[in-house]
Amino acid sequence: MAAIPAADIEAELAEQVAAVSATGGEVMIVGGGTKTFYGEPIEALPLEVAAHSGIIDYDPAELVITLRAGCRLAEVEALLAENRQMFGFEPPHFGEAATIGGMIACGLAGPRRAYAGSVRDFVLGARLLDGRGEALNFGGRVIKNVAGFDISRSLVGSLGTLGVILEASIRVIPAYQQEITLAFEHARAADHVKWINQLGAEPWPISASCWHDGQSLLRLSGSEQGVAQAQAQLGGEVADSPWQALREQTHPFFAGDEDLTRVAVPPASGDLDYDLPQLIEWGGAQRWLRGDLRIASLRKRIEPHGGNACAWRGHAGEPRFQPLPAALLKLQRNIKSSFDPALIFNRGRLFTRR
Repeated sequence: MAAIPAADIEAELAEQVAAVSATGGEVMIVGGGTKTFYGEPIEALPLEVAAHSGIIDYDPAELVITLRAGCRLAEVEALLAENRQMFGFEPPHFGEAATIGGMIACGLAGPRRAYAGSVRDFVLGARLLDGRGEALNFGGRVIKNVAGFDISRSLVGSLGTLGVILEASIRVIPAYQQEITLAFEHARAADHVKWINQLGAEPWPISASCWHDGQSLLRLSGSEQGVAQAQAQLGGEVADSPWQALREQTHPFFAGDEDLTRVAVPPASGDLDYDLPQLIEWGGAQRWLRGDLRIASLRKRIEPHGGNACAWRGHAGEPRFQPLPAALLKLQRNIKSSFDPALIFNRGRLFTRR
């Protein structure tokens, strides 16, 4: 059976959106469905977008790939690997059906995030189907064309509340020649945080770090010579790589059904002082707590210091994301209204309904 042309799929999506908008309904954007757990649960008419797939432009020499949002993330990464390239932010999949659109809409990044940048740092341009059924273009396909306030990067982490991501241009990076994981002993989380931030002041080729159960792990990435020299100076024991397990949350720490809290704080912040299993990533900036705690109290405590806490799993009755201050919530709603006047897209998934 011949593939349906992308233009026809886009036209059909636009018709569906316009029809729902005219009737006052709501839609839930569905791609691969691997990250539906992330955000507030919603119920609405499914808008299937995974069929809008295909590579539009990819010249490895330009370090940019432009593709439709329904492309499978695993297939795109395989294509990049064939050309010794990769996404710098190491996006989690959480399932074989993960798509590029879901990757951008959720904005989640893996262990390399603190050292290479976030999804937002790599998105150069995007094409969006808004709440009027109109396709809008933002940004560009080359780095030099991206300047000023770029709406395409605002789509990252928007959880589909602004519209349907149709296409995206994403900067990629060359694959590293060599990677190695080193293990060090640090009995306390505070010891790890102090140590990893001291290392961050020097030009070590660090691409990931974590602490769990008294052990610090450090990944070095770069040229063979650079990694070898850093290993010789840093010491430590060569260890198995846990990074994919951390990225996909198949690491034993994440097993079970206990409440799981993701905490984002400035990297050098002190110990969170909870007698709970803890795992620390991103040089101290991302911390996971497993077990029962009062997340509302934690949020009040860390917010003045620039922190926030996400109820990643469990925490019945609590909002998934840290509530926004009134002024910022108003701004968020105004932005949504400008793209989605009838409020039909993923309403209530990112912030409270009204």
